[in-house]
Amino acid sequence: MAHRRGRPIHLYPLPVEGRADGTCGAWIATDTDDHVFFEPGTTRPHQNHIILHEIGHILLGHHRPVTTDDAPVRAALPDLDPRLVRRLLRRSIHTTRQEQEAETFADLVLSRALRPCPRNCRCGGTENLERALGLHACADD
Repeated sequence: MAHRRGRPIHLYPLPVEGRADGTCGAWIATDTDDHVFFEPGTTRPHQNHIILHEIGHILLGHHRPVTTDDAPVRAALPDLDPRLVRRLLRRSIHTTRQEQEAETFADLVLSRALRPCPRNCRCGGTENLERALGLHACADD
């Protein structure tokens, strides 16, 4: 997906400082890269859901105007100059339309990834996610 978009996507465990307010995931976009953070202290399936939620924000073009409050950026990426941040979304509760859309995106992708491959090929976990996102065709295609 990063290759198709022409922008690297970096995945990181969310630092403890970034989780202080109940946040379990975040997306920080700079001019050149996307940085996705996930809760490290949960199950791998939940981490995948958090990551897909943040990717949903990216693909759906969601954003929140960057404010002068750079504390979340400093907590997540202490070495990153906050002036480089173009978009910042944090995942905690799903009360806004953007949060609900990103949550639905993650649910739909995971639901599709869990379905058996219609061609009975031997797709693994990563291939199933790629297939669900339309990025991977079965070996039999």
